[in-house]
Amino acid sequence: MASWLLLQLADAAFPTGGFAHSAGLEAAAQLGEIGGAAGLRAFAEEALWQAGYGGLPFVSAAHAAPERVGEHDALCHAFLTGHVQSRASRTQGRAFAATTARVFPLPELTQLDAAVRGKLLHGHLAPLHGAALRALGVARDEAQRLYLHQGMRGVGSAAVRLGLLGPHEAQRLQHALGPLAERVLATCGELPLDEIAQPAPLLELFGSLHDRLYARLFQS
Repeated sequence: MASWLLLQLADAAFPTGGFAHSAGLEAAAQLGEIGGAAGLRAFAEEALWQAGYGGLPFVSAAHAAPERVGEHDALCHAFLTGHVQSRASRTQGRAFAATTARVFPLPELTQLDAAVRGKLLHGHLAPLHGAALRALGVARDEAQRLYLHQGMRGVGSAAVRLGLLGPHEAQRLQHALGPLAERVLATCGELPLDEIAQPAPLLELFGSLHDRLYARLFQS
């Protein structure tokens, strides 16, 4: 069942709201910072490292100790200083918690969703992802891999809708990023929370300007 569950969670039809966000790509493109295919690939690579250093430690910690998800969520809230990035993380985390609780009626997931709805948690995606997948019986390495996959897929999907490349090109890009995703997992999969970092400050800067764009397709 674990393989079927992972396929379901990774499916684009699983409604977590991730496709409403571009991870800063929309702002970067409008600012002229995406220079063709090479620039887009560089952006996707930086986004992967950002997810590795800034997200995987929270996924890992919450998976290992889901009873401490409140602490991890609070630290994530302090860590994400950019208002757009913080809002996007909370929006996606809340949607993820609500969807998993509805689809998989387990007590742990119901309680997690109730805590978010009751504003006992900020509801950031990475810690909620780790805690929820632990409740679903998904192994930590698979939970980490799923987290990276969803981030990588989100950038490709946003690029298609922004007209930066076509659907087939997006799939080629995602395939090409596979070896890097494995390196990110190997490098960041064991990082403790006291080593969290944001290694791509320009991506954070681009993302923080999203609300100032004249026209926007995405929420972030």
